[in-house]
Amino acid sequence: MAKTVEWPVRLTLFEEDGTTKARVELRTGTTTLTGHGTARCSPEDRDVPEIGDEIAAGRAMKDLAGQLQRVADLDLEGVGAAPPRHDHRAAYGWADAMA
Repeated sequence: MAKTVEWPVRLTLFEEDGTTKARVELRTGTTTLTGHGTARCSPEDRDVPEIGDEIAAGRAMKDLAGQLQRVADLDLEGVGAAPPRHDHRAAYGWADAMA
């Protein structure tokens, strides 16, 4: 059975004194998620507001995407379909045996 769902997304940008902030809101019908992003113009760079908008918006969307993925992971866990967790972390640097 085919199904089409539309989730509205609203992106708002605020710029003040070389800092751009973005807020993106996603409404799924059952959940509302909000992502945030910030971009700052370096004092030695030329202020180009469009670039700040792009960076802040991209960061806000990336934040939102991470939140949505975590919600999906929890939902998968709730129905017993989650992939196994890997609680160990990869070691960095030389192992004692190699030192």
